[in-house]
Parts: sequence; structure tokens; C-alpha cells
Amino acid sequence: MRENARTGRTFADVLTDAIFGAFQAGWTQGFGADADHLKSVEEARRAARLGYTLFTCDPSDFLEPFPPPKLPSGGQGIPWAELEKFYLGRNFSVPGLGKLRFQREELRRIAGKYWRALEFAEEMHRALREELPHGFDFELSVDETPTPTTTQEHLFLALELRRRGVELASLAPRFPGALEKAVDYRGNLEEFRQALRAHVAIAQAFGPYRLSLHSGSDKWSLYPIFAAETGGLWHVKTAGTSYLVALEVLARASPTLFREIMVLARARFPEDRQGYHVHADPEAFPPPQSLKDHELPQLLTIPEARQILHVTYGSVLQRYGEDLKRVLSQHEEEYHQALAEHFGKHLRALGVKGDG
Repeated sequence: MRENARTGRTFADVLTDAIFGAFQAGWTQGFGADADHLKSVEEARRAARLGYTLFTCDPSDFLEPFPPPKLPSGGQGIPWAELEKFYLGRNFSVPGLGKLRFQREELRRIAGKYWRALEFAEEMHRALREELPHGFDFELSVDETPTPTTTQEHLFLALELRRRGVELASLAPRFPGALEKAVDYRGNLEEFRQALRAHVAIAQAFGPYRLSLHSGSDKWSLYPIFAAETGGLWHVKTAGTSYLVALEVLARASPTLFREIMVLARARFPEDRQGYHVHADPEAFPPPQSLKDHELPQLLTIPEARQILHVTYGSVLQRYGEDLKRVLSQHEEEYHQALAEHFGKHLRALGVKGDG
């Protein structure tokens, strides 16, 4: 929904284009469609009626700050007596982690942080059951928080979702380190591995469900770890940087248009970066006017330039979308080959595709 709002498109537009793209490529087998970043129940219902199959519930509007300055509404609406009876003084056995227990203050902090988000997820899941009684995939995304999801938080979410009858296909926790848009992972790989192992243990014990890596494009250093530690139960969101592949083709095919897009992107970045986790400095790389034509594609190798171009797609497509699509149509085979190489690199790193 966030991306549709910026490009002026709808779920119906996206699905229609994807279906015809599949036909054009000669693909006649099945595929899924993810309605991502759903922040309202009505959005989920609309996507279900169109034929979407995976629904990513984004309850970030309902997550309390961490640590919460106070419990939501003084904790009103949270059945504390029931929660303490269920959680306190009890061992929760998780293979690989041993026996986990909750302390009272810890339980109150976690419940206060996630309670309203859980209620929202339950409401959306119930609505989807009404729309799609024959089944669907449901993903919960809690990755857009300032701090990593702890083992106890994941355990609480898994237990509460099970108690509410919400069946997960996948969960997106907030991992340690920085998973910024369009660039590789920034952080300690061993810390990531240890946190991932704990999340995997809980997902297998109370699911099993997949672990989802959001902002998953170009996280080259993480893919082998993520694929190996999850035992194949993983979900990576990685469509976004295909847009950068298009701009790289454009930089070679139409340097003048690429320069105009780069100028617009630098100007729009301070506003368009809102809602995305990026740290790029527009002054950290040379302006496109100072580069020769053959040097322009090199901008797509600079992390700051990639992030600026990545998050300003809405502004660029609103102004130059038709011109960009015209150039790509004239260089369609080059674009297809570049996309094949780009996604092939992802699939190889994830162990899905061999080197052949």
C-alpha cells in the first residue's frame, strides 16, 4: 500500500500487470501475490477479493514505543489477571533454547508494547477468513521498531497468536543490525546468526512458520546465513531493487534522461525518505552533471546513490514514468537480461539456484 500510494497505482493495477507479464514470458504455472504493508482491515479485504494469496499485516501504527513511557491507556483492556495466570510461574520449553520463563515486569512491558498490534492482527485474520474460507497465507510484520525483537517478545507473539487462532505463514521480526534499503547488511554477522537461531527455534516450536526478511534486497552477506539457519523455512522480500536495475539500463541507453532523474531524486530525497530506513547523504557522491556519459552507470554502485534513487521512485515515476518505460521498451531484451542476472544472483546466494 505504501508503494501504491506513491506511484498512484492500485492492487488491481499491479496484479494485472504481473499476470500479463507472466503470460508474455510464457509462464503458465501458478504463482502467488503478496498484499504488503496492510495497515487496515479494509485494505486486506480488497486485496482478498482481487485474488491475492499472501497478506502481510503491518501493525506498526499500533505498536507502543519501546520501552513504552506508560502502558496503553494505563493498561486498560489488557486482561492482566488472565495473562499472569497463563504466563507467570510456567516453563515454556523450546527445543534448542531450553525452558523460557516470564517475569512479571517483563510480561507487562511486552504485553503493553504488542497488545493493540495483536488485536489488529486478529481482526485482520478474522476478516480474511470470511473472504477466503478455503485458505490463505498470513504474515505478521513487527520489523519496523527501533530495537530488535527479543526472544521473549517472539515467544509472547507466538503464544498469543496461537491463543487467538491466528495461523501464521511467516513472521518478520526486527533483526539486530541495520537492514537498510538497497544496500547490504550493516551489522555483526555473528550477532545476527545467534538472534536468527533463537527466532528459528520459536518458529519451529510454535508453528512451524517461515521467518521473513524485509528490506531483503541486496543483503548479500545475510543470504547464506539466512537460508542455512532457517532450514528452508524463509521468506525474503526483494523486489525493490529491480527498479535500480531499470535505472542502470537507462543510464546506458539515455544519459540525458538519467541525469534529469538523478537531479530530481536528490531534490526529493529529504521528503521521500520518510517511512524508509536509509542513511544516505546526497553530498557523498558527485553530481551527475560532472560525470561523462559512460561514467553514469557507476553511480548505481555507490550505496548513497542507490538509496537516494531507491526511495524516490514515486516522485520519479510520477514525472518521468512514461519516458522511462518508453526507453525500457526500446531496450527490452537488455532489461530482461539485467533482471535475470540480478535475481539470479539473489537466488544463488540463497541456495535456490545453482551456478549454471
